[in-house]
Amino acid sequence: MSRTENSTNPISQPLVVQKYGGATLADPNLVKAAARRILEQSRRSPLIVVVSAMGTTTNSLIDLARQVSLQPARRELDMLLSVGERISMSLVSMALQDLGGQAISFTGSQAGILTDDDHFNAKIVDVKAFRVEEALKAGKIVILAGFQGVSPRSKEITTLGRGGSDVTAVAMAAAFKAARCEILKEVPAVFSADPRVVAKARPLSRLNYDELLEMTFWGAKVLHHRSVELARRREVPLYIGPAADDLAAGTQVGKGMSMFESQRPLSLNSHERVLEMELAPGDPQKAMAEWQSTLAAKEIPSPQLLAWVGGHGLNRVLVTGAKEILDSLQAAFGNASVPRVLETSLCSVTLTCAGGVNPDLAGKMLGLLKTNGIDPRELRVGPLSVTVFLAEEQRRRAMECLHSLIPA
Repeated sequence: MSRTENSTNPISQPLVVQKYGGATLADPNLVKAAARRILEQSRRSPLIVVVSAMGTTTNSLIDLARQVSLQPARRELDMLLSVGERISMSLVSMALQDLGGQAISFTGSQAGILTDDDHFNAKIVDVKAFRVEEALKAGKIVILAGFQGVSPRSKEITTLGRGGSDVTAVAMAAAFKAARCEILKEVPAVFSADPRVVAKARPLSRLNYDELLEMTFWGAKVLHHRSVELARRREVPLYIGPAADDLAAGTQVGKGMSMFESQRPLSLNSHERVLEMELAPGDPQKAMAEWQSTLAAKEIPSPQLLAWVGGHGLNRVLVTGAKEILDSLQAAFGNASVPRVLETSLCSVTLTCAGGVNPDLAGKMLGLLKTNGIDPRELRVGPLSVTVFLAEEQRRRAMECLHSLIPA
């Protein structure tokens, strides 16, 4: 992000970046409510607001594409999906103007969000936000379409993958050296587990970057794990929670902000859908390279690799990703030789710890699962987490019992 790599914030006051998710903008009344909150915040600091598509717009657009094409080209999908955030940015800007606010909306390309060429899963490579800077200097509230950018090489519109608006928000906060990046949601904070699954889940008031990165990699839906990695690398302070004046209700994320001592279980998270795939036998590096080439040839974005479970010359991987990516993998490799999908009804459940994993944690987890009649397929121990892979239908029961290992 060379735009401000060697400079300070060009705006005289500390700048704030806010990101509004689709649920907070799901209908016109919510858009107007968001506009009122944005206008109030703009009286306290210069403001960049990143917006997601309204409600379930992205899902609806993908369904629409699938009705006219069995395998939509990723370039055309990006052209279609980028419309969702453009609708949001325009409506929020209009609502602000009706309230007397000086607002201007920008698409990702207009805002200088430059990406690689990987349609449907692009990575930000630079931010050249000259028009955004000009608007801020003119005293305007900038409303920015998240989830999208432009490839400087191909001049094509790209999208950043599911949760890409989080990445946009953190990238803008890093580029402008913002005081903080607020990820505004209808949930009150980051919890120790999904409260819709685990009734006893508790809010976490403070996390450090490593803890949140581990949690989001293993399924916490509060933030895209790529955005947390970027925030850690650029030391962008994060707030996750509801819009509020004092920000006390949500979760603060920063360097050295952990709530707990070392090796304390912190959070339980899950990927609801995991595929097991068999790759070509032999050298694992060669097998992975061949698989990536096959994915590229079939225009399927790379899934998130969770674990390699091969051995004795066999190469098997456990992967997850957005529904449309996993659906494409099943369609392309469900009846193939190799690569092929072996198992479609798996999930993962991960217990993340503050500061490291206690040596006896895996044993405690396995014992508790056995007591509850749950037999994991695989177990993986990492520096900060222990993960079990098990049948989808056992997911809720596993989360409910394993959450008891997190101290109150």
